[in-house]
Amino acid sequence: MDVSFIKSAFDKSHYPPPDRPEIAFAGKSNVGKSSLLNVIVNRKKMARTSSTPGRTQALNFFNVGNGRLYLVDLPGYGFARVPLKVKASWGKMVELYLKSRNNLKAVVVIMDIRRDISPDDRALIEWLFEYNIKLIPVFTKSDKLKKQRRAARLRDLKKDLSSISPERPILFSAHTRKGREEVWERIEEVIKI
Repeated sequence: MDVSFIKSAFDKSHYPPPDRPEIAFAGKSNVGKSSLLNVIVNRKKMARTSSTPGRTQALNFFNVGNGRLYLVDLPGYGFARVPLKVKASWGKMVELYLKSRNNLKAVVVIMDIRRDISPDDRALIEWLFEYNIKLIPVFTKSDKLKKQRRAARLRDLKKDLSSISPERPILFSAHTRKGREEVWERIEEVIKI
């Protein structure tokens, strides 16, 4: 797949032109966002992965398919070990992006299947719903649970998610690549809308 890094943006003036559909990726720090991005574009190091949460500190824009669309890696939220002042600026930066980007077609909200839906996840999903931004929920790290436990967690998380969004979640594993095709199918669906 043809993919290239365009730029990092800390402010609206740094965004590339809104001349193609855009899909953003959001999730708590250390949820596997960079790994998911790398798997869906078949690149090992497109998005930087790290064992230290909070490494993505800007909006990172990637050109996919010879200018067909942008993928945008948003800074992680939650428990990143960064100063509160920096966390607050990230929140403002992401909110401004989500509110002002007219070519934004959907946000892939990434959550760890082993964890409950966090207050930060819930707030983001409710905000997307309120502003009529399409949600693609993805539960990562599915390979970390045995089949029976994975099925039980997915059932519980679907029930919890249904209280805030009607969207069906995708089960994903960067290790086995399970869910990769389904993520692309959902992206293709929203791009056509």
